[in-house]
Amino acid sequence: MTVDVHQHLWTPAFVDALRRRTAAPRLDGWTLHTDGEPPYRVDPADHDLAARLALNSDLALALVSLSSPLGIESLPPEEAWPIIDAYHEDALALPAPFGAWAATCLSEIDPGRLAESLDTRHAGRGFAGLQLPATAVRDAAGLAGVAPLLDALTERDLPLFVHPGPAPEAEEPEGAGVPGWWPAVVPYVQQMHAAWYAFAAFGRARHPRLRVCFSLLAGLAPLHSERLANRGGEGRGQVDPGVFLETSSYGPRAIDAIIRELGVDVVVSGSDQPYATAPDPGLGDAAWHAIAVTNPNRLLNRKESRQ
Repeated sequence: MTVDVHQHLWTPAFVDALRRRTAAPRLDGWTLHTDGEPPYRVDPADHDLAARLALNSDLALALVSLSSPLGIESLPPEEAWPIIDAYHEDALALPAPFGAWAATCLSEIDPGRLAESLDTRHAGRGFAGLQLPATAVRDAAGLAGVAPLLDALTERDLPLFVHPGPAPEAEEPEGAGVPGWWPAVVPYVQQMHAAWYAFAAFGRARHPRLRVCFSLLAGLAPLHSERLANRGGEGRGQVDPGVFLETSSYGPRAIDAIIRELGVDVVVSGSDQPYATAPDPGLGDAAWHAIAVTNPNRLLNRKESRQ
């Protein structure tokens, strides 16, 4: 059965933690307020556990994660940790087929506390790895700052999942009426593009054994390899088998282009539920098995499920 490495499910403790806040990110009822994005009306049905279980009935594993665009990880520690702890507690208690990515505070790096989270088990299950916002790893300074966290992952042979982070107003067109799709299509993609090249240029040498998965096909960054080569960069034709790309919000054309550039073995299936569904690349049964079963299990260092 298949694996979905990218979902979001707002559990009761997480919702309560956001509702207790008086500054962004916060929930007013079901209206989400964040810095840099217009208020967003959350549909509670999107985060109904029974409904999601029904949607996931054909999955062997569905990994949920903290919603990094909210900016929770970058809050001061005394604000970030109560929300992260609430997310962790509920996420680990979710029933099968759910699993979860851990989260951590970035305003005060604490590899020891991350290690405790990664070593926590509930009913024999633990976190699949760590999710970080792309804004934290999109340049050399960012990667240097989180290096102790990445070391904690390497020590445990667990992967990193890179997800878009907050989209502040400075990244939006000045004075424009910003359409609702703008953050997801412009700053999120730019962040992922930068994070992909930053890890190749500055991160891989420092973390040679770390497995990394970039959401939304790394903003299609690998398709710029020709321009990279023309500007003096290296790496065209070289594939890092420990760096994966997740498919959420893209379809057959984009997935096919990435596979032509990097091959099928580094592409993994992700849906970004409840905001999208896992795309079918339309490349045949063998390719789908690789993307939805073999590759995500290799990313997570798991044996393929025979359910």
